[in-house]
Amino acid sequence: MSSTTPDDAPASDRPELLRALAHDLAAAHYTVDAVAELLGPEAHAALSRDQIVPALAATRAAGEDPARTPLGAVVRFFLLARPLPAAGLDAVFPALGADGLRALGLAEPAADGGGLAAAVDLRPYAWDAGDGAKEIWVASDLAAHQRAGVLRTDHVLGIGHASTTLVQTTARRRVGRALDLGTGCGIQAFHLLGHARHVVATDISERALAFTRFNLVLNAGVLGLDPKRLGDRVELRRGSLLGPVAGELFDLVVSNPPFVITPRGPGERAEDQFTYRDGGLAGDELVARLVAGLPAVLAEGGTAQLLGNWEIPAGAPWHRRVRSWVPADVDAWVLQREQVGPGQYAETWLADASQQRDAAAYEEAYAAYLADFAARGTAAIGFGAIWLRRPAPGQARLDRFEELTHPLEQPIGPHWASAVERADWLAAHPDLAAERLVVADDVTEERHQRPGAEHPGVILLRQGAGFRRTSLLSTELAGFVSACDGGLTAGQIASALAALLDRDDEGFRPGLLAEAANLVADGFLLPAGTGAGDPAGTAAGDAHDAGRANREETA
Repeated sequence: MSSTTPDDAPASDRPELLRALAHDLAAAHYTVDAVAELLGPEAHAALSRDQIVPALAATRAAGEDPARTPLGAVVRFFLLARPLPAAGLDAVFPALGADGLRALGLAEPAADGGGLAAAVDLRPYAWDAGDGAKEIWVASDLAAHQRAGVLRTDHVLGIGHASTTLVQTTARRRVGRALDLGTGCGIQAFHLLGHARHVVATDISERALAFTRFNLVLNAGVLGLDPKRLGDRVELRRGSLLGPVAGELFDLVVSNPPFVITPRGPGERAEDQFTYRDGGLAGDELVARLVAGLPAVLAEGGTAQLLGNWEIPAGAPWHRRVRSWVPADVDAWVLQREQVGPGQYAETWLADASQQRDAAAYEEAYAAYLADFAARGTAAIGFGAIWLRRPAPGQARLDRFEELTHPLEQPIGPHWASAVERADWLAAHPDLAAERLVVADDVTEERHQRPGAEHPGVILLRQGAGFRRTSLLSTELAGFVSACDGGLTAGQIASALAALLDRDDEGFRPGLLAEAANLVADGFLLPAGTGAGDPAGTAAGDAHDAGRANREETA
């Protein structure tokens, strides 16, 4: 693992200064909960939307209280990017001092010459690792709301909506080797270290790897690392896509890749692209290559989870293109969470890099987006999560593509892991007639009928947790579910209903049991006594809750 640090990235080769920094941040109580308390609910919520004015007001008020001055000053300096005089920084960082901040590359002369300004964003981040809460500090580049002008093309992204979405989506399990492809500031790698023996983190950006290394060394104690022997647990490798790990196998791969679809201009150079979000390929080709190529680095039974955008051609189902990327011998489950038109997509990503600040360039770039999508007949762009597996003998074959745009329970990862366990259980128990089933604890039933009607016209099952699905039931299936208390087998219940409804048992049972299997797959029904598919079981021990990280709920 190279320790070379670019001149414009924080230094990770000054252990004595990093220890002093950690000491000062801890002494100032620079934690997720303390920052939230300092700012108050309204200002903290505004800051999560990149609106800093309420936080500025809150920290000015805190500055009048000497007991809270250190924390307020740290928040103003690192989160709100407001300069402070060197003497003030010496007081707030007594062990490190203003000179130490500059030596680590965390501070630089303010543009107006008035003191020092933060050169990076450094914020607290916390999660529940199953065996207790973990809290670290994560450095990244200053964002658009913290600095003037368009972002640099090699911008190192901090903890944002996409990264926390992947954290919450990942199905955690104990593994030997894990890969974080496109590590950025390292957020996925930090979580992987909690349940993987060894982690490889890759990125095409040298600056991104430098930020990741800085964050690993700064938080080595919390992450269970020896700062002098990081390579024992984690490797950092520079390169594009799967190039740095060609020929190797991993039990788990996670990736928040540069999936943003960006029009290619004539004569455009790689250095003109925003490397944190743009892979430099036309359309959704980068995500397509990853989906097709990732199985080559998966060990038997290994899984991969990534986020992505995909183009949806006019008149075509949203999943047709994505399905075409998946190799035939690989399991796939793709969840589309959002779909937008070309115009809204362009507006989102032009604003992301503050490109709207140059009116002429914004107009040109917006038109280029529309022309680019039109050239390929793209009617919409989808966003979602992709799960892949190289199946081991006895595991289910999954080919599932679904669209769920309503809010899901977070973290959804344990529930996704449970759903896969249920699919494997169903594959191992093809004769559901012999099995006893129970209704999941979070499931409720709704019945709707016209006033005066003898029978309900609509019967719904609703999940209160996990994927929060709703299932429309026939009267027969509703009767089946109501009898699933583990006392009778599914076959016995089906036969009893056939007799009650005067149906032919041989013609009635198979269809009803097939519908019951679908309810098991979706988690409405569970195998009695096995715990199969219960997120409170094996998956929960490795679940990571990123909700405390920035007080954002991922929809």
